[in-house]
Amino acid sequence: MLSEEHEALRASVRDFAREVVAPVIGEHYEKHAFPYDIVRRMGAMGLFGLPFPEEAGGMGGDYLALCLALEELARVDSSVAITLEAAISLGAMPIFRFGTDAQRARWLPDLVSGDRLAAFGLTEPGAGSDAGGTTTRAVLDGDEWVINGAKSFITNSGTDITSLITVTAVTGTNPDGSKEISTIIVPSDTPGLTVLPGYSKVGWCASDTHELAFEEVRVPAENLLGTRGRGFAQFLRILDEGRIAIAALATGLAQGCVDESLAYARERHAFGRAIGDFQAIQFKISDMEVRAHTSRLAYYDAAARLLSGADFKRAAAIAKLHASECAVTNAREATQIHGGYGFMNETPVARFWRDAKILEIGEGTSEIQRMIIARDLGL
Repeated sequence: MLSEEHEALRASVRDFAREVVAPVIGEHYEKHAFPYDIVRRMGAMGLFGLPFPEEAGGMGGDYLALCLALEELARVDSSVAITLEAAISLGAMPIFRFGTDAQRARWLPDLVSGDRLAAFGLTEPGAGSDAGGTTTRAVLDGDEWVINGAKSFITNSGTDITSLITVTAVTGTNPDGSKEISTIIVPSDTPGLTVLPGYSKVGWCASDTHELAFEEVRVPAENLLGTRGRGFAQFLRILDEGRIAIAALATGLAQGCVDESLAYARERHAFGRAIGDFQAIQFKISDMEVRAHTSRLAYYDAAARLLSGADFKRAAAIAKLHASECAVTNAREATQIHGGYGFMNETPVARFWRDAKILEIGEGTSEIQRMIIARDLGL
């Protein structure tokens, strides 16, 4: 059972998603336009500060609170949900977890308020699942890091309110000959950083995603985030947490498919009665509800383990794997239930169908999740 505070938050975000996001997001989606007003209003609600303590400017909540908000947003639209997820899990959280007092004081206030966004620069054109294959390099030149390289598919990296990108880069060679990977904060207005035009995407069309180029980008040496050579390990921790958040988002999409299918099955008539009267439709929607319910239990379990201080790596992988695959299946079934209308972009289920597939890819593919689970089982 959720606490009264968590239930109140869930209800508040559900109302916001239905009353504020739902009426306008379709137009943003089709225009590939970033929803600045929605982001501003989420900031005013305190959503960007949900998992951060009050002394850091946050709301004093926890990671489950963030996940509940993501689920409710994704029941209506995933572009808005991923904007919030990436801004917190991938943007502000690395600064909070690994930053110095000075770095937190400089960057966190604007990030936890939602006035500004931060991005997570890990994936490269030739290094996605194999994040250890990073080729972006940073060389220490006096009291500055000089960065050269490229990053791909970076969320929240090119908005008008993006303030920084945390970048993983090779900063040397370890004693065993492997790459020394560190993380460096790069302000978005740094000379030499080029934000390339936004991608033409299948889904998440109202979220911001760009390729980044770094050409002789110079930032102060103190912009090193965390310990030199620990960048890869730091971001593995960030990704483990983020997978719980993505599982919550996927659960929301799966539940949104149930919501839309129920409504359509009641109003759509064929052969003289509502299609919801037919057992074939009833069974489809029942199976969809089972998938959404079990996905929710999986991410609740992973979040509970994280909050208790227990090892949550396997649970996070299970939640992300299960929820993302359930979201894809539910989106396909919801489209089938809607028939031709489900193939029209103006319908929510068409957006769900377009948005679902990336959930099996982003923040660790389904194959990577299976590898994590197998290794944790001792295989």
